[in-house]
Amino acid sequence: MKILVLNCGSSSIKYKLYNMENQSVMAQGGIEKIGLTGSFLKLTLPDGTKKIIEEDIPEHTKGVQFIFQILTDAELGALKSLEELDAVGHRMVHGGEKFNKSVVLTDEVLEAFIACNDLAPLHNPANLKGVNAVSALLPNLPQVGVFDTAFHQTMPDYAYMYALPYEMYEKYGIRRYGFHGTSHRYVSQRVCEYLGVAPEGKRIITCHVGNGGSISAVKDGKCIDTSMGLTPLEGLIMGTRSGDIDGGAVTFIMDKEDLNASAMSDLLNKKSGVAGITGVSSDMREVTAAAKEGNKRCQLALQMYAYRVKKYIGAYAAAMGGVDIILFTGGVGENQADMREAFCAGLEYLGVSIDKAKNDTIHGDEAIISTPDSKVTVCVIPTDEELMIAKDTMALV
Repeated sequence: MKILVLNCGSSSIKYKLYNMENQSVMAQGGIEKIGLTGSFLKLTLPDGTKKIIEEDIPEHTKGVQFIFQILTDAELGALKSLEELDAVGHRMVHGGEKFNKSVVLTDEVLEAFIACNDLAPLHNPANLKGVNAVSALLPNLPQVGVFDTAFHQTMPDYAYMYALPYEMYEKYGIRRYGFHGTSHRYVSQRVCEYLGVAPEGKRIITCHVGNGGSISAVKDGKCIDTSMGLTPLEGLIMGTRSGDIDGGAVTFIMDKEDLNASAMSDLLNKKSGVAGITGVSSDMREVTAAAKEGNKRCQLALQMYAYRVKKYIGAYAAAMGGVDIILFTGGVGENQADMREAFCAGLEYLGVSIDKAKNDTIHGDEAIISTPDSKVTVCVIPTDEELMIAKDTMALV
């Protein structure tokens, strides 16, 4: 079975083509700057080299059409014809309370998805464009939606509710939904496979740490709490997002700076976080390099970033009555040994003991980085959201 996975953003489309007989990647790439001048497709060739093809892509249907064209290209393609495609799986950002699992995309499902647009006005309409583009080009091809929020729908109400007037929940659905759910689901399952243990009876803290970041508490294979909230803004300090902040500070800044809601949202989502603290970059590699050269604000940002992760680990250990496995994934979690060490420093009271020599050698590989006598197993598990989407799609179609 050959499955195409699409991740459509407002001005981008990422894709991966899988042969599910052996779960191998047949083709992958992405289009950027859709609707803007200088749009292009960047693909990875079988030998690992990158190729950029410039093409005018005014909207998503043309983008999907161009991806189909490349997939069947005599020189660059992986398919002889589009008839070889069995299904398309889509990353869908916000399913609200309507979706707690992946579903085949029907008119009824899409209508319910559109009703969630208010909760993710930037992401959901873009996801829908991808679905509609495939429908326009290959109307009989099955399509599946895999929702970022679905994995977190097992949270109990006392964990997902905010202490606001209850009618805010009843009228607008204001509650914690969480994101990165497909990643948290994949790594929490994969770490059990890797360690040869059953999810039942295990208390796992999954740390998806990168330019965007979130942490989840997973007990018996189910999410019971997560750090992101109504939107992806809550929780950890991220590349350009503030993470947790006093609501009073928000209204104070709006008053002092004379900012409307849109401008304040822009400040919190795009101008804060690591970039806002440092004034240097949102890229942790650049910030780490500047910190080593003595930049005080970069040093402060790294301390704040690690401290927030550590606080959530401690909180979720308390929520689950302990922790058996802590895992790191995402760009920082998989590749920055110094940050993993900083996240775990001071967690000895939980029984965490890191093998520094082992940790220092791990970059993007599956590995145990705790010592043999550590009471908590600490792992690095690279995430693979696209494979999770492909698996769900295959199971449903």
